[in-house]
Amino acid sequence: MARRQPLRGSAAGAIIAILAVIVLAADQFVKYLTITHLPLQKPVPVLGEFLQLFYVRNAGAAFSLGESVTWIFTIALAVVAVVIVWKAFSVRARLWAVVLGALLGGVLGNLTDRMFRAPGFPVGHVVDMISMPWMIPAIFNVADMFIVTGMISIALLVISGLRLDGTRDRDAKAEPVADAPSGSGSAEQGSAGTEA
Repeated sequence: MARRQPLRGSAAGAIIAILAVIVLAADQFVKYLTITHLPLQKPVPVLGEFLQLFYVRNAGAAFSLGESVTWIFTIALAVVAVVIVWKAFSVRARLWAVVLGALLGGVLGNLTDRMFRAPGFPVGHVVDMISMPWMIPAIFNVADMFIVTGMISIALLVISGLRLDGTRDRDAKAEPVADAPSGSGSAEQGSAGTEA
């Protein structure tokens, strides 16, 4: 079975950019609907206890940790976004492009909240609205889902040995070591024996 050709840099960049914009737009649209239609801090059952909508504004990270140092999360999100954009220039694997695009969109979704929502830059509160109390006590949003799945996917890609350029670790190990041209050693031995 023939191997798929690696992506061109422009194609990988386009995939990452398009997915990031789609995820960012979806996240912000859901947050807009949440702010305009849901009551603040009142559970709205969707599937009973399995799935609820619960609109909160989160100053901290997961489980509302670090509410007094919100600016640190803003810096962390900005750094992650910059690293993804920097790595995008070396991506040639389709799976990496999809994962990084989705992850970048999630990071930008929460970063947008930190930068532009009340109480203001760079300590804006993130809008959360999805609650699954049977599974985890945290309330999260669309961006969080893409961040978590993106990080898990990156771990799986690393474990599987798929590199950003589309090659795999086993391919590198299987490549023959560049030695002297075959037959050159025996020819030299033969000539040495003749001279002797």
